[in-house]
Amino acid sequence: MVVQEVQQGRGARATVHAAEMHGTVTAVRAAQELGLRRSEFDLAVQLGRIRTVADGDGGRRRVAHEELDRLRESNQRATPLKERLRTAGTAQGAALMGISRFRFTALARGGYLSPVRFHLNRYRAVVWTYLVEELTDLVARHPELLVGNYPKALRDTLDAGEDRRPRNWRSRRLGQLLNRTEDPWEQAALFSSLLPPHETAALVRGPQEAQRLAGLGAGLVAAEPSSPAAREATRRLLVADDPDEIAWIRTSLALALRDARARCPLSGPDRSSVDAGRATGLLLRLPRRAHWAVGRAKVRHWMIRVVRGNQPNRGRGEAAVPAR
Repeated sequence: MVVQEVQQGRGARATVHAAEMHGTVTAVRAAQELGLRRSEFDLAVQLGRIRTVADGDGGRRRVAHEELDRLRESNQRATPLKERLRTAGTAQGAALMGISRFRFTALARGGYLSPVRFHLNRYRAVVWTYLVEELTDLVARHPELLVGNYPKALRDTLDAGEDRRPRNWRSRRLGQLLNRTEDPWEQAALFSSLLPPHETAALVRGPQEAQRLAGLGAGLVAAEPSSPAAREATRRLLVADDPDEIAWIRTSLALALRDARARCPLSGPDRSSVDAGRATGLLLRLPRRAHWAVGRAKVRHWMIRVVRGNQPNRGRGEAAVPAR
């Protein structure tokens, strides 16, 4: 009798799963139908330009037929998606903008250009890539950056030896991942993944919350390199290293944990408390340069939702100044 009930339950779940999958295609099939390479498809998903849904088991992402129809229609009446996904490295990007590689790197280090991806070359040096449409947009909007002396803000940044490429990429990727989940503990885990362990330990309420965050396995990259040296080089890019950046993420994590405890409390008594009101006050007192990223609009909107308890309006800000 028990075996029969188990089999019936499995059959019912299989039926529901099949119904959920009806009307969707795999990522591979979607990329083929849209004429995209898999890397282009993955980038489009990261940028939110292709909407995906989880399969019935919460694993691999799939694409609805309606979404494919929307994208095909958009390709016919606007710039094709494939064109909007073009990327360029330093040399190609500099050529497209009509500037030297040295000036291109200076603009990127100063935060005027924000990477969309990175990889390590054979020498384990970081190679950044940028969206071509963002490069051409900067040329159209700020031609004064292409010739003459650097703006004072850029000179100060370069003189201080700063490089804003890693944290701008981290912010962009964080915004993308926050936008893909409504689970409050997953959102908290994303912020936690950007902090050194001792920073997270100071905010969690005992081992139960620490295990919950660690168990989610959140991170900005799906997998790290297998080579120890390459893995170490990659990890340096995944953790906040600037004092303002760390302070901002600590505040974000405190607010995310408050939201998670309120919406999805874990079983068991609280071991300690975090003053969320004090964390909110810290957010409001942070210097402007602590709001450091190109993707800051999505992240700050998320934080406003936590503080006010409202769903934020989603908007796209203009990067008229270097991303902080």
